[in-house]
Amino acid sequence: MKLAKLIKRITVDRPRHFRLADCDPADTHGIAADKERAEARLADDIARLADLQERLFAEHRWAVLIVLQGMDASGKDGVIKHVMSGINPQGCDVHSFKAPSPEELAHDFFWRYVRQLPERGRIGIFNRSYYEEVLVTRVHPDVLARERLPQRLPAREIFARRFEDICAFERSLCDNGVLVLKFFLHISKEEQRERLLARLEDPGKRWKFSMNDVAEREKWRDYMRVYEEMIRATSHATARWHVVPADHKPLARLLVASIIVEALDALDPQIPAITGKALADLKKVEEVLRAEEPRRKRKDC
Repeated sequence: MKLAKLIKRITVDRPRHFRLADCDPADTHGIAADKERAEARLADDIARLADLQERLFAEHRWAVLIVLQGMDASGKDGVIKHVMSGINPQGCDVHSFKAPSPEELAHDFFWRYVRQLPERGRIGIFNRSYYEEVLVTRVHPDVLARERLPQRLPAREIFARRFEDICAFERSLCDNGVLVLKFFLHISKEEQRERLLARLEDPGKRWKFSMNDVAEREKWRDYMRVYEEMIRATSHATARWHVVPADHKPLARLLVASIIVEALDALDPQIPAITGKALADLKKVEEVLRAEEPRRKRKDC
């Protein structure tokens, strides 16, 4: 299967019929069987992304928000590290959202995420996002209780409303020049086990391990259920979900990079053209600079 066909396959454009069980996190579809070819293609996409980001920054019309969701050890950090390795750091912001602070809990659930939205011309990456508010809060009702919501709606109705609010929020972002790209890095439970063991066995990676990772792993089935329902409810024409098979790291990174490049290509950002009086003024400055004599090197004493 060619890459373009696989991207189409992992894009959730018929959410009502979506079933997470139909998505095999270990299936490479033959694309990443040759690791060197996958990495070479990724290198090409990274170079294209660097050019597109420069044009996006110069045009200053669109912003891009990349949402990464997935279970612990699904590869979110690796995607950020590898896919974004070639872009100018001045034009990219990464935000990782942990448990909300008391100040954040005192506001509506969108508040802390809206504060970190990218400016025009920039790429923003949310490592976990406002989607935690319909994931963790469903698996752990005590988290929702800490938000101290008015007791007016049952939990089921709260989450149905939040799904609607999220879709409306993303449509509003797009209307205001923010392109939203959403990726669920779909890892198998066995692959997660191996990656967690690798962290424990390597002294240089033990810092990445959290006891909470094990506790959340025990709720795997609950998380898969709420992820499926979330994707069904929030994959819409303005911001579709991409369910990326993540057991094979090179393939996952290649897919994310290719989708980002394709989306930026569609925006077709342009370097602003300098014309008229502004161009004439630049020509005058150029003439003055060219007329200056080069400085003589100071002679040794």
